[in-house]
Amino acid sequence: MTAKILSVKKGSIADELGIKKGDELLSIDNTVLKDYIEYQFYNASDELEIEIKKKNGDIEVFEIEKDFDEDLGLIFESLVFDKIRPCANHCIFCFVDQQPKGLRDTLYIKDDDYRLSYLQGTYITLTNLTNRDRERIAREHLGPLFISVHTTNPELREKMLRSKNARKINEELDFLNKNDIPFNCQIVLCPTYNDGNELKKTLSDLSKYENLLSVAVVPFGVTKFREEKVKEVDEKIAKETIKIVDSFNKKQKRQLAFCSDEFYQKAKLEIPEREYYGDFAQLDDGVGAIRLILDDFEKRFKKLPKKLNTKKEIIFANSSSVADIFRGFCARLNKIENISAKVIEVKSTFWGDSINIAGLITAQDLIKTLKGKTKGKTVIIPSVLLQKYTKKFLDGKTLKEVEEELNCKFLVIKDNYSTKELFAYLKK
Repeated sequence: MTAKILSVKKGSIADELGIKKGDELLSIDNTVLKDYIEYQFYNASDELEIEIKKKNGDIEVFEIEKDFDEDLGLIFESLVFDKIRPCANHCIFCFVDQQPKGLRDTLYIKDDDYRLSYLQGTYITLTNLTNRDRERIAREHLGPLFISVHTTNPELREKMLRSKNARKINEELDFLNKNDIPFNCQIVLCPTYNDGNELKKTLSDLSKYENLLSVAVVPFGVTKFREEKVKEVDEKIAKETIKIVDSFNKKQKRQLAFCSDEFYQKAKLEIPEREYYGDFAQLDDGVGAIRLILDDFEKRFKKLPKKLNTKKEIIFANSSSVADIFRGFCARLNKIENISAKVIEVKSTFWGDSINIAGLITAQDLIKTLKGKTKGKTVIIPSVLLQKYTKKFLDGKTLKEVEEELNCKFLVIKDNYSTKELFAYLKK
């Protein structure tokens, strides 16, 4: 088991003890921890003993007195210390299977670990749960969990996930509901498989669960590396799907299911107003992200002066999915004296034309698109382009390397649903 430390919070207990990046947490109170859930449990004490293996191999033991709820300040490379539970399915829509070689190692990990679902909100299929897993989920009340359902039709789910264990989805959801474990669901819509009447049935089946929090419906993403031909979501299917979801919500008399932003774009419809999304429970699935950006820009734009003290030349490097939205932003920004703003749409030559979301923009596509257009300018990009806790793009290049190649300075928007850093920069 490896609880390797990625970083230490400045001024924390761990920092004061001299614990560094690359050290390992071996145990707390002589207990070897399996994951961050156990770390949280054992950390919640006013007295504890920790065993640390230093980067040079030395072992150090620290006896610590602290406030009950005070954190040690450790950030780990992984939230699972023993071994991430892999996905044993071979889903027809699996994005990992549609990738080329040569990307970051982490992009090839097909995890299906209920602990990461609880801690990070990653989606799991429930096809690899053991009785011990179920006992722990119920005992420690590990929720909400995020479940990739796709369909409640056992035969169809087996076909889509290419796994016999996938047939048990209704029994697994029954278990979660019976033990009062809240859960969010995801449906990756694959035309000719789980759309239309199958989608209606799946939504109807899910509605019976009192502990269901929300359902996100997202379109199947297809890269150019996929060998098997499939039908993709088009304008007609997008409109039909939105209609089915809206009809379902009307019947439920509440917003329980949501189509991702991409459905509205494919259907050429306006993004719903803020009230539609409730508490935005499915943001990581692209449900409501555009609405948050629109509203945040509107709020901050009103506070800009009619003229800046210094000239600012900015470029929004965006995926095609949000390019039009940012063109609208630029039209308004350019009315402010001393602001010159424009959008450069980054085409996904790496993944193919069907992939048009910001989180999959590679450094090579960024360079290819922006070369010769950015000298002396500030390029605005969202942090979703970079690996968390690092400054690396999908294909391994660092932010600094790309800046040097393009002869520009990047401004990274840390919160992908906010324009805070942009307006702070403009007001400087």
